[in-house]
Amino acid sequence: MGIMPLLRLKIIERALLKELTVTFLMSLLSLNFFLLMEKVLRLSRLLSGVGASLADMARILFYIQPQLMLLTIPMSLLLSALLTYGRMNADSELTALRAAGMPFRDICRPLFVLGTGCFLFGLLISFSISPLSASKLRDALIKIIMQRAPLAIEAGIFNTSFKDIVILVRDKPEPDRMRGIFIYDRRDKKEPKALTAREGRIYADSENNLSLFLKDGFVHIAKGEGSLEIFFEGYKLSLNLMAEGPMRKNAEMTPGELLREAAGKDRRDRISLLLEFHRRLSLPVLCFFLMFLGPPLALISGKSGRLGGLTIGLAVFTVFYIILVYAENTVRSGILPHYVGAWIPIALLGACSLWAFRKAGSR
Repeated sequence: MGIMPLLRLKIIERALLKELTVTFLMSLLSLNFFLLMEKVLRLSRLLSGVGASLADMARILFYIQPQLMLLTIPMSLLLSALLTYGRMNADSELTALRAAGMPFRDICRPLFVLGTGCFLFGLLISFSISPLSASKLRDALIKIIMQRAPLAIEAGIFNTSFKDIVILVRDKPEPDRMRGIFIYDRRDKKEPKALTAREGRIYADSENNLSLFLKDGFVHIAKGEGSLEIFFEGYKLSLNLMAEGPMRKNAEMTPGELLREAAGKDRRDRISLLLEFHRRLSLPVLCFFLMFLGPPLALISGKSGRLGGLTIGLAVFTVFYIILVYAENTVRSGILPHYVGAWIPIALLGACSLWAFRKAGSR
């Protein structure tokens, strides 16, 4: 190959890499936005109940991003390949390049560069950024709740910010102090409670849980067809938020910590930790196989262009997710070992990807 053809080849590869990168970033932003909507709806109910500000919400959503990106990076890589090579196929550019003697693997080389970068970035997120952001997320939620929850309780207004608890106070001389308190607690459905107290104070206990300390009141407890009344001078009532926090404790651990934690757990918790460990590794590895799957699928989509590529990409991930959930459920049921069930979807996708790439390259 002479200097001029080699130069043209590099120019083509750079142009392809630029288009792939731009499409990848646009897909990543779009997918993160759509997946974030579910988180926003869940968090808005939690944080608006305690009077969180827009700045608080923005900080929380920022900390959620790394967990979403573990999934959206492979999806965006496949979509960028389908959209870019699908456009080239629709415009007959792929046909022209192959007719000019450019091998199929050279046409796909820019995608391999992008896919390798996605794999390495995915490992960085999985091993370091994601656990750190999950820990920061938990700390931020606790801080917001501790600061804002006392302000959410207003005098003369029924407050339902806490799960299965209704609070009504006559007045609030201070942000964390209340007088003339009435509380209906139905967390125990068999024995709901009604409490009244002369005054009370809301505070965070040693375990960073919100509690309400009541003075000079009584508790009315319904017990079947009867009831029980207890008078008290001091009474501590623990408060639960309306929704659970968005992240599990597993998300705050690095892969090494997951393995160490799994060693001392019973079967159910151990399986959960080990599946999380394998998921942290398998999702970045997924990028490698999607590099080989994207271009052949773009050829299959024919002249349908971007819409066809988008449809195929979503269909691939839907099937992959169904197989992933089924395989993990078989592991939880004890049918398969965790290392088999966790990697079966990746192995199936990898085999299909390599077969499709080889067949497309031999045309």
